This record gives sequence, C-alpha cells and structure tokens, in this order.
Amino acid sequence: MVFEKIKKMLAAQINVSEDEIKMESDIINDLGADSLDVVEMIMALETEFNLTIPDEVAMEMKTIKDVVDYIEKSQK
Repeated sequence: MVFEKIKKMLAAQINVSEDEIKMESDIINDLGADSLDVVEMIMALETEFNLTIPDEVAMEMKTIKDVVDYIEKSQK
C-alpha cells in the first residue's frame, strides 16, 4: 500500500513509468531524480503521510525501500 502510493507520486513527479520503480531502485542513480526532485518528494511524502522526515533521515534515503521502510515504521 505504501509502496503503491510512493510509486504513483514519484512516477508523476520525476516523469518515469511506474513499471521502472522497484523497491530496490536507487532514487537518483536508477530513476534519474536530482536533488530538487528529492526535496520535493520528501515534502510530498510528509504531506501525503502526515509525518515529518528529519533532514538527516532524508539524506540517508537512497532507495525506494528506504523510503517505504521509514514511512511504515513511522505509522506504527
């Protein structure tokens, strides 16, 4: 569920096919996001999931799995 939401958001934001977005995808190297895309993604995630992602945590998020794991952990 979380992965599906993230996949839809990210596909629209960085203009890639949802099929290209996998749990192991590296946000920058595999999906072609730049630093601005990452900042916008973090802001969108915070709004969508009603949470705050500290900068130091956001900087450690490299793959889609990192993002999904953090959000799922935060929702418990």
